[in-house]
Amino acid sequence: MRIAIGTRKGLWTAQGGPDHWQISQPLRQMAEFASVAWVPMTGIDTPRLVVGARSWFWGPSILTSDDDGRTWSEPEQGAVAFPEDTGASVERIWTITPDPRVPGRVWAGVEPHSLWRSDDSGSTFELNRALWNHPHRAEWQPGAGGPAVHTIVPRPDEGMVIAMSTGGVYRSPDSQADWSPANSGIKVDFGPDPYPAFGQCVHRIAMDAVDPDRLYAQNHGGVFRSENGGRSWEPITAGLPGDFGFVVLAHPTRTRVAWVVPIDPSTMFPPEGRLRLWRTDDAGQTWREAGRGLPDEHYASVIRDAAHVIDLDGTAAIAFGTRNGSVYASVDEGETFSEVATRLPDVLSVRISA
Repeated sequence: MRIAIGTRKGLWTAQGGPDHWQISQPLRQMAEFASVAWVPMTGIDTPRLVVGARSWFWGPSILTSDDDGRTWSEPEQGAVAFPEDTGASVERIWTITPDPRVPGRVWAGVEPHSLWRSDDSGSTFELNRALWNHPHRAEWQPGAGGPAVHTIVPRPDEGMVIAMSTGGVYRSPDSQADWSPANSGIKVDFGPDPYPAFGQCVHRIAMDAVDPDRLYAQNHGGVFRSENGGRSWEPITAGLPGDFGFVVLAHPTRTRVAWVVPIDPSTMFPPEGRLRLWRTDDAGQTWREAGRGLPDEHYASVIRDAAHVIDLDGTAAIAFGTRNGSVYASVDEGETFSEVATRLPDVLSVRISA
């Protein structure tokens, strides 16, 4: 399998397996890569590498490569650019999500709060005006990282669920319009209203592989589950060593299986310095520790786009990177991990391709 690794200062790829990994030289340097994606291409075996780059000289853009990063598109006007009438400019591309329902369709979540669609495999993008013009947008807050749409979950039907900092979870029945908040039951500990309609500091959401109405959310405080597509949520934190974190992953083929990576919010370290995944096989009723081979003394966090899971020959393959430049991968559903890379810059984004 291959892994794309976006860091604070450069982009790498890795290829191999649990016993041997071959790491590329930096494919692009002196830029931040907050988002990466492998996009399947019709009639071509090699997927397209699509990245959200922010050059300290040229600014932010989305770039594409069809040869594993050896050469790159260089869009003159930028693949993502706000129309003049918005008065806005792109600050960062936070996430890039291929749409499994439509070949060639790719979604991007951008700072400031905005959703973008590409129908040419990431070459050009169009702003979702309905979300941009949403009456709640003026009240969405930046959170600690920035005001961004950071999670995009296409449903098997025409719908979509997104999450943003700090606005919470929103749903659309057709992935285009009628965006409505979907946060009922998610508690907020940092505001006067513990259960507002929107404004939750959601860190990540994931969708069950079999039941698209079952969603998982890792929030600033708490892990939650929805059984009705986000219309309401219930806490599933009991049994975890902490309720804070940035990552939640759902099994790519099996129902009711998910993983989180708990982080201590007071230190931003894993609890007791032990870097581990925690797995549920019953949709959050119980949790168990997983991740043999991960370090027992580790003092860096894992952020939301720096973890990924795919189906690899009938089993779940997981990879994630940490803010001290280590990358780990598992080909046995997170039970054991090997170290893919170490001493890279701060890892911001990780994506796997078979």
